[in-house]
Amino acid sequence: MAILITGASAGFGAAMSRAFAAAGYDVIGAARREDKLQELAGELGARFRPLVMDMGKTESIAAALQSLPEDVEIDCLINNAGLALGLDSADKADFADWETMIQTNIVGLTFLTRRILPQMVARKAGYIINIGSIAGTYPYPGGNVYGATKAYVRQFSLNLRADLAGTGVRVSNIEPGLCGGTEFSNVRFKGDDERAAKLYENVQFIRPEDIADTALWLYQRPAHMNVNSIEIMPVAQSFGALPVTREAALPAVAEHGFEEKSTSLFSKIKSWFK
Repeated sequence: MAILITGASAGFGAAMSRAFAAAGYDVIGAARREDKLQELAGELGARFRPLVMDMGKTESIAAALQSLPEDVEIDCLINNAGLALGLDSADKADFADWETMIQTNIVGLTFLTRRILPQMVARKAGYIINIGSIAGTYPYPGGNVYGATKAYVRQFSLNLRADLAGTGVRVSNIEPGLCGGTEFSNVRFKGDDERAAKLYENVQFIRPEDIADTALWLYQRPAHMNVNSIEIMPVAQSFGALPVTREAALPAVAEHGFEEKSTSLFSKIKSWFK
């Protein structure tokens, strides 16, 4: 039995690979960057098997799975790979960025899950852990398609639960808030490390190890217990007020004119009763 973790070359994925390997589980770490995977393999030893896989290409996912030995069984799939690109408003965003997020965060995740699920259902055991985001619940300016992809992950997780009732297969969605110590913002801002760093200044943010500990805790719960979702924020982060867009104040002349007309009408009515 093995734990398959996508996006294993850095951030949450690397932290989860370390946590699961340290707990005695065999880990298959999948990612595009083979050099990073090999570094992790050197660190974790025999418990870690690197697997080159591009979640933005279904043919790469299929080929990577085909390369695994036939006797390898995936007991837990952690759909961690994903990305955000840009923070522009919808009318200014690069559509190519939208396509990349949809292909990776939705299509790749869904394709891989569909390929892994039959073996879990046949064994009547297994676990799908999706890494979503609070962006799938709480909209924010510039989150447009990224937030929509994470809303998909949230609903897909719930619908999997409905489909898999009675199979013994568990499904959870981990929804992190502001997390530092990853490449997430560096990727979003396309290498603008200074801009990315400003997001985390003077903030006690969530760390990759926090998410890794959460995923391991979920996996180690008894087989009869399913946690549908876990929303995690740093204490420093909370909910913002809903914005209200206000129009410019009415001109004083117009308001005065209304008052004059009202006063005149009131005087006329009073005269009727004299």
